[in-house]
Amino acid sequence: MKQIKLLFASLLFLSLIGCENDKIKTYEVSNNTDANGFSYETVENDPTGLRLYTLDNGLKVYLSKNSDEPKIQTYIAVRAGSNYDPKESTGLAHYLEHMVFKGTHKIGTADWEKEKVYLKKISDLYEKHRAEKDPKKKLAIYKEIDKVSLEASNYSIANEYDKMTASLGATGTNAHTWFEETVYKNKIPANELNKWLDLEAERFSTLVLRLFHTELEAVFEEFNRGQDNDFRKQYAAMLDGLFPNHPYGQQTTIGTGEHLKNPSMVDIHNYFDKYYVPNNMAIVLVGDLDFDATIKKVNDAFGKFEKKELAHPTLPKEEPITAPIVKEVFGPTSESISIAYRTEGINSEQKKFVTLADMILANGNAGIIDLNLNQKQVVQRASCSPTFLNDYGFHSFTGAPKAGQTLDEVKDLLLEQIERLKKGEFEDWMIEAVVNDLKLSQTRQYENNTALASAYFNAFIHHEDWSDKAKFLDDLKKISKQELVDFANNFYKDNYVITYKRKGEDKNIVKVKNPGITPVNLNRGKSSDYLTAFNKIESEPLQPKFVDYKEAIKETSTDNGIKVSYVENELNDLFSLNIIFDMGSDNDKKLSLAANYLSYLGTEKYTAEEIKKEFYKLGVSYFVSAGNDKTYVGLSGLKENLAKGLELLEHLWDNAKADQDAYDKYVDQIAKGRVDGKTQKGNILFNGLMNYGMYGENSRLRDIMQVDELKAINPEELVALVKDMKNYKQRVFYYGKDVDAAVASLDTHHKIYGDLKEYPPAKVYKRTETGGNVFYTNYDMVQTEMLFLAKGEPFKPENLAASTLFNTYFGSGLSSIVFQEIRESKSLAYSAFASFSNAAKKDDPNYVMAYVGTQANKLSQAVDAMMELMNNMPEAEKQFNAAKESTLKKLAAQRITKSGIFWSYEALKQRGIDNDNREEMYNTIKNMTMEDLKNFFNKNIQGQSYNVMVIGNKKDLDVKSLKKLGKIKEMDVDYLFNYVSEEKVKQ
Repeated sequence: MKQIKLLFASLLFLSLIGCENDKIKTYEVSNNTDANGFSYETVENDPTGLRLYTLDNGLKVYLSKNSDEPKIQTYIAVRAGSNYDPKESTGLAHYLEHMVFKGTHKIGTADWEKEKVYLKKISDLYEKHRAEKDPKKKLAIYKEIDKVSLEASNYSIANEYDKMTASLGATGTNAHTWFEETVYKNKIPANELNKWLDLEAERFSTLVLRLFHTELEAVFEEFNRGQDNDFRKQYAAMLDGLFPNHPYGQQTTIGTGEHLKNPSMVDIHNYFDKYYVPNNMAIVLVGDLDFDATIKKVNDAFGKFEKKELAHPTLPKEEPITAPIVKEVFGPTSESISIAYRTEGINSEQKKFVTLADMILANGNAGIIDLNLNQKQVVQRASCSPTFLNDYGFHSFTGAPKAGQTLDEVKDLLLEQIERLKKGEFEDWMIEAVVNDLKLSQTRQYENNTALASAYFNAFIHHEDWSDKAKFLDDLKKISKQELVDFANNFYKDNYVITYKRKGEDKNIVKVKNPGITPVNLNRGKSSDYLTAFNKIESEPLQPKFVDYKEAIKETSTDNGIKVSYVENELNDLFSLNIIFDMGSDNDKKLSLAANYLSYLGTEKYTAEEIKKEFYKLGVSYFVSAGNDKTYVGLSGLKENLAKGLELLEHLWDNAKADQDAYDKYVDQIAKGRVDGKTQKGNILFNGLMNYGMYGENSRLRDIMQVDELKAINPEELVALVKDMKNYKQRVFYYGKDVDAAVASLDTHHKIYGDLKEYPPAKVYKRTETGGNVFYTNYDMVQTEMLFLAKGEPFKPENLAASTLFNTYFGSGLSSIVFQEIRESKSLAYSAFASFSNAAKKDDPNYVMAYVGTQANKLSQAVDAMMELMNNMPEAEKQFNAAKESTLKKLAAQRITKSGIFWSYEALKQRGIDNDNREEMYNTIKNMTMEDLKNFFNKNIQGQSYNVMVIGNKKDLDVKSLKKLGKIKEMDVDYLFNYVSEEKVKQ
């Protein structure tokens, strides 16, 4: 369900963005020239301050300045995705995205002249392999590809691009491919912009398809993960129904299994040469930058790229849908349904009406679906959301059934809510409310560099004028209720695709053979001439900044003595107010139950639905949540409405009325949520199995109230429990302006009488020792996923520096040892990682963790490879130095600001630390050597005893390989979560 930023009164919101209520805003485009003579466009009243440049070669450059932190979010976007894959080579654009990380004729090679001879042989062999129809001959050709690839790897150097971005201190290094786009991502320290531009200019200058067949196997692993993802399959079926002719529905981004088995390196080169040209690309930079200096640097790096004539293919048009189209998808996860209507494209007028209709229907709080289905608990969950692409879009509605409810009943309920929209059954104030709500969400989005940069690259991909983006929400406000109702009646008819996600066996699974790839050479000790020269370039040092928490977090108190910690918001008029109780479900098992129940209750004055509307009108959101050891009651919104919001919250808190019917539905929802949750493999592995590996029989996860116990509870008891919370010790954190007014509001509305009570004792859950156990759960899936877990010593602050460096070097990131060995060299997984996980509390133990997800027929190799690494850490001095430099630069560029100051301090105190320990970490890492890291590994990682958690298909299980890890114990899902008694499980 979409998260919504609640409505602010129009006048108050306009004051937030610095406008007068009676002032009409214009969004004229201005053409400007900077100090260097570069032309750029700006948009009047653009809150983002965008400068849009177009270089002589057609390259678009989006620049925006934000100095909150010394970082720059970077995107390099290409207007080319799976839509333009050749029909015989689906998945090509996505596979090309992977290969752009492999280097050029300068990056990633020890001897290009020798390497290119082998790469030509491999390309020719793939063309021969593709044309061959005889399976035996085809296999023989593949074996020859494997042989030549091993020879070629003598001259390749794996992950040089990733090593260089890591050495910059970059984070979020990645890319994605979708229908119309391929986008490459890095967030870099601002002082490393020059080096990043040089690296990216080289990267996009030439395509070299090295380490091709090993990366292709990694894409197969990604393909398998998709086959294990019921949501993706349901989504693909929906698109197939909506677009029977267009590539949106007929060409998946990952491609078909058959096409992945028969790639063409020639086709990939042709695609790169056609679409990866400057007049089809954009560079987006948002962060701490100087406009004039930055565009000059971009032009110096990318201005030399040659513009080419370019024509995107004309794609098929779709006929109107005149009757419901039905699709079915089967898989092990819980049942759900989707209803989708095809729309016009992103730059159509229709987008405005669909966007507005979507928010009226479901805004997360006061929409038609929110109030009639979710608030009343008529279904398990329901929502809707629009997607807009270049040629078409779609408005999709999703719903999940309650226990005993059919998918068709959910369908009818969703269609009924659309009918309410068509009848105009929503208040007149809703349109202005949701538009202002969207404006506030957009304002918050634009404060975040990554979110703003994403908005820019999306505008480029979809040919959107930024002036149209800037005025879009103002245009929505011009739509009248009658116009929206008329649109809904014309648009939402029997022209939809309905997709049933049913439980059952998926008979369309593609089984992928283990090709038996020979591990290629990584050549960690070698460096290309380019990397050597790159590392010699010195950037102006970026000095780290640390927080003096005692200075940054101010304190005051209310009249009745409640401590108020606060950090002033210097950016805008938004606030958040948190009343914190240092107790949670460990102190009282019913506390979380009671906190969540409150959202379904009303008072004598307001029904539950009216409470939602009142908060929505007011423009302040409230929350009540209970964790294991903390409970939070609070508000967020515009500071001018804090007092009214707090008054409303306190009214609900003091006057909530128990509702037996709402409680019965709430329990049913919990019960159905448990049933649905145990069908999700991620929940089984990272929640059920992982908790069992940590705690055994006695965990919070298993220490739950059974459904019959929940039903026996009198809801009056839960309401009393929530009300009684006010009588316990508490403290407040406020982030915002005008602290005195906030404290005065607490004094007026948050009344406390008498001495506050101490917290009840917390239950302690003892962790088990690890080692010698393999806990296995059967699940209908293609891959097998494994999680290795070893309990270590209690938390020690002195481990933080070494463990941070260790994780960078060894276990996380594209240039880490684990990723290189498991994926790059041996092609055993799409995803693999290892980490030393520091405890969140000072008395809790640390853990060593490792994960790999692989094809079932690669399990033996994956187990051996992972365990070899966890006991014998490869020592690569150059890689260590790069990891060290990366870690230091990330720390130097990190800034803790805004409300994060308070919450980071809260986390530190849990660990027994009362200062910004990053300074000590930084100085320690500066002086660390490979010998120090080796000693850390030998003491904390090597020789650990693991509990191994495994989820996979029993009929494919490699029992022999798992027995090497310990005694295998098959775990029933119900038993893991303690949803039924042990006796019933055994039966």
